Amino acid sequence: MEEKIRADRNRTITLSDEDKERLRKRLVTGGDFLDRTIHADLLTALPRLPDEFADLIIIDPPYNLTKNFGGRVFSERKDDAYEKYLTTWFSDVCRKLKPNGSLYMCGDWKCTAALQRVIERELTILNRITWQREKGRGAKANWKNGMEDIWFAVKNPDDYYFDLEAVKVKRRVIAPYREGGAGGKPKDWDEGEEGKFRLTCPSNFWDDISVPFWSMPENTDHPTQKPEKLYAKLILASSKPGDLVFDPFLGSGTASVVAKKLGRHWCGIELSEEYCLLAEKRLELAETDRSIQGYSGGVFWERNTAALQKK
Repeated sequence: MEEKIRADRNRTITLSDEDKERLRKRLVTGGDFLDRTIHADLLTALPRLPDEFADLIIIDPPYNLTKNFGGRVFSERKDDAYEKYLTTWFSDVCRKLKPNGSLYMCGDWKCTAALQRVIERELTILNRITWQREKGRGAKANWKNGMEDIWFAVKNPDDYYFDLEAVKVKRRVIAPYREGGAGGKPKDWDEGEEGKFRLTCPSNFWDDISVPFWSMPENTDHPTQKPEKLYAKLILASSKPGDLVFDPFLGSGTASVVAKKLGRHWCGIELSEEYCLLAEKRLELAETDRSIQGYSGGVFWERNTAALQKK
């Protein structure tokens, strides 16, 4: 396979032969799972993991699309066949969730109905998050697909963790209101060196996410890589420092990397060795750089306000 020629400003994470040789030694196939990347087939690896070990599970399964994942092609299938595919592993994954744990599952408009039905058989759904995915091609005879879903579910709706304060969004104030007129105190907003902003409670529609691309230091060649900022919201809201985050479809490692950056433990399963090694390289880079684009000072910033953020 010919190596891609990249522009000097391209920050996409790549693997050298030395990287591969070094990082391959970190992979495991089962048994030891704490802060590890498991290189194995999901159905083979799951029985080797203890039940109820994960505080939070994040799942980004193959959507019902034909997609090449590092030489392995997942093929689009009829809706009932795709739903059947989900049932081959979802209940087994749920057994790894603690009784008071939370689970998030990603999908697009074509497969989201199947995801809902499969999740409802095992867990209680609390919400559906929709996030704006601005990257992608337009369509000539249809609306451009610019959204994806994340289903939020728990084992016990009376006992689960959720930290609202950890996931507030800092938004610019366009029309600031002051108590008592122009000279009064700011009402529900603050003014500082970075401008006029207010902290807002997060809704289930997220329009502040940037999909990784070539100029971002978190970018890899994985075709469906999720943004670190996206997973940071899930991890901060639904886990505590020291909790364990489990991703059964790890891909290039976003869940593990963000868990590490935010002081959580992690475990991920991935079939592709190439993606496992990318995950390990990103974990290695996180030893010295724990920044998450769009998140600083303990808050999530509105998109395109990076220049105003205090580092």
